[in-house]
Amino acid sequence: MLWLLLNFAAPALGFYFSISCPSGKQCQQALLSGNDILLYCNSSGAHWYYLFTRGKKGRLARLTNISNMEIMPEGSLLIKDPSPSQTGLYHCWNKHGRQVVQYEIDFQDVSTLHVTHKDLGQRPLQNETLHLGSKELIFTRWEPWQDCNRCKEPGERKRLGYCYIQKPLEEAMPCWLYLGEVLVWSSRLRPELQVEACHVQCTNNTQLRVDYVIFDNFSLDEDTEFVWLDCPLGSMYSSVNWHANDIPLTWESQLSGRDFTTFLDPSTGGRQLRVFQLAIYKCFVQQELVAQFNPAASPETLEAQWRENDAQWREARNALPGRADSVLKGLKLVLLVGTVLALLGALLKFMHPSPGKRSKQVLLVK
Repeated sequence: MLWLLLNFAAPALGFYFSISCPSGKQCQQALLSGNDILLYCNSSGAHWYYLFTRGKKGRLARLTNISNMEIMPEGSLLIKDPSPSQTGLYHCWNKHGRQVVQYEIDFQDVSTLHVTHKDLGQRPLQNETLHLGSKELIFTRWEPWQDCNRCKEPGERKRLGYCYIQKPLEEAMPCWLYLGEVLVWSSRLRPELQVEACHVQCTNNTQLRVDYVIFDNFSLDEDTEFVWLDCPLGSMYSSVNWHANDIPLTWESQLSGRDFTTFLDPSTGGRQLRVFQLAIYKCFVQQELVAQFNPAASPETLEAQWRENDAQWREARNALPGRADSVLKGLKLVLLVGTVLALLGALLKFMHPSPGKRSKQVLLVK
């Protein structure tokens, strides 16, 4: 049996999706190329051996100098940006020369990913038959649905489907582990990504518990007029959600062709976002805010904003005279009434002085 889990390692080691297999056992799993993976082996000072099996023969070799692979201090093997050609066997041996665990990994080509949305009526791939001496069945084996990417509000969730081949009366195997050195081309030999709408309540069981980071001053490339944003901790194997100026970006809008201002990269599960206009972008992993991207205020942007503000000010100023005339007329009326009342009061006082006092008042009128 094979366990899949999110491994939240120490910050110095990073956050990687981890494959775990019981000690002394052999585990088989399909994964996606281009997405970092950690093959767990709890044996400090471990040595790793590998055999790439896709389209060629070979023998186990000790892993010493492969640029995208690194043996971690506790013994696990980190594979960054794995390629389909690295499909094969991975053996972990302890420092005493005993095998601890063995993995058979099929890194299926993420560039051929078939993406569908259930709520748009888009259909997954259908089963097909492959003829390699017997009638092998090609089908998709679906992983469980990942967590909803939002809570309390409408969100989306995704699941991964891997290509499997089953020979009659035998156990199914990931496609390229089954094919091995046999070179076959078929449009059906590819993985899938399916998305659907979801609506769940919020819980306190957050898995990340990390502070979010702020990236300032991103700008669009002058030549391409877009830029890629990368959500930290995001993964094909975890729920990811992006907001632009606090408006959620959805797979449904993208796959229906309604949104052209951003592009969620299917090959990274939405971890990478291509943007074509400046805004404040936020990304969430497992429903938790992990990063905010603030745009740079270029001189051109500032000038455009200044011109817009200036135009609004001029419009308001042009609308002012009409309003000012009515206000001025009201003020003149109030002043006239006040003057008349003051004159009447003064006349009354002048004509009827207080008893015992001699009147010496002079009335001045302007």
